[in-house]
Amino acid sequence: MDAHTRRYCTVAAGVLLLTLAGCATAPPSRPATAGPMGPSRLTVEEANDVTLYAISLVGTPYRYGGNTPSTGFDCSGLIGYVYKSQAGLPAPRTVAALVNWGQAVPADAVRTGDLVVFAPRGAATHAGIYVGEGRFVHAPSTGGEVRLDLLISSYWSRQPTAFRRP
Repeated sequence: MDAHTRRYCTVAAGVLLLTLAGCATAPPSRPATAGPMGPSRLTVEEANDVTLYAISLVGTPYRYGGNTPSTGFDCSGLIGYVYKSQAGLPAPRTVAALVNWGQAVPADAVRTGDLVVFAPRGAATHAGIYVGEGRFVHAPSTGGEVRLDLLISSYWSRQPTAFRRP
């Protein structure tokens, strides 16, 4: 078993334990894009696969324009790669397009596998994948790596946030 597979299995086991402990709980209420809740194109199982795989990519280097584990990821590249590989669902390649992808989800209805889109000053600038218990996976910046962060952290809690369900 190679190092990536071992890391994936370790992370998957940890996420399974979190899921069994109730990780599908919603983060604290915050502004969310309003809109009708239509049927999701993802099953609950696919959303869980998206979540597990996103977590397994934590530690992958950030690279502007990157869209594979071997080249690194930027935020929209990470999202596109994970949704395509785990659910066969092609995602828009830019954050500006992700802000309108799928259906808006109120903060109290967010589930694992949903998108988290940040839009300070009214324009979408960053996105990640919600993984439960107020956490999301994202590729944050040049010189960094894919990581898991809390929505209630001092930085992210000040950002206007929308949740989307593909």
